[in-house]
Amino acid sequence: MSYTLLRSWLSGEKSAKGAKVLVQGITGRYGRLHTELMMSYGTNIVAGVTPGKGGESVNGVPVYNTCKEAVSKHGVDASIVFVPAQNYLNAVREAFEAGIELVVGITERVPVRDTIRSIHIAKQYHGDIIGPNTPGLIMPNDIKIGIMPVQPFLQGDTLVLSRSGTLTYEISNYLRKAGIGIYAALGIGGDPIISTNFIEVLEMARENNRIKLVVLIGEIGGDAEERVAEYIKQIDSRKKMVAYVAGRSAPKEKRMGHAGAIIMGNVGTVESKEKALNDAGVPVAKMPWEVAELAKKML
Repeated sequence: MSYTLLRSWLSGEKSAKGAKVLVQGITGRYGRLHTELMMSYGTNIVAGVTPGKGGESVNGVPVYNTCKEAVSKHGVDASIVFVPAQNYLNAVREAFEAGIELVVGITERVPVRDTIRSIHIAKQYHGDIIGPNTPGLIMPNDIKIGIMPVQPFLQGDTLVLSRSGTLTYEISNYLRKAGIGIYAALGIGGDPIISTNFIEVLEMARENNRIKLVVLIGEIGGDAEERVAEYIKQIDSRKKMVAYVAGRSAPKEKRMGHAGAIIMGNVGTVESKEKALNDAGVPVAKMPWEVAELAKKML
């Protein structure tokens, strides 16, 4: 099996602790803020990139004009992207061309065509993208490449996959209060088209025996949850799963929050997702706090 960096982390083949991370857009407001927060968690931020700002530093982190310069000086495993939407595609291309294996795209409102192009670039260079419009990835006590608060995440054996940033934090906090820890929490992004999807992440983590439970946090719109249900039916998984689908009271044909959270006709409803998951043997919580209750019963 060919291991990308993300697969090696989620499979348990390799530890994420100490991985070298670069921040694209480090000199911007959010880049500066989250560089400091990631570093305070213990993430190994080795460099930043902002064109025209080479030679500066942010929180002691050297800034370069290009990813190629940063990689040649430090060696970089992963990049987190805080650039404006119109610059996202170029930032992704530059990262992969420089030899970076994993890109975490925090950027919101990326044009769909640019997301599709970025996915093709990632495949060309045998890398992975999380996002765009993602809160990122956290593996408690090992690494945080993202914008999530750290308090809700207790180290443990549960994989949390989510289309919603806020619900990732909220439900992880309910799990923490129930004494259930997290192996990794990953936001796949809330856009209609995202890069690494639920099924791809589940496949990466499939052989990791440390992961005992998967918590799937979905929302209205699209068919991602229905496709997960079909995937579960087709594989012999030893992992238990519980789910929550947001948007139970959302009106049809009105976008709710995320660009991908819209019901068109009878497609993308909570009911269709809940039925598909239940048919696959996955219990679905009606309210966020019920996820922890279901999880305790499953473990």
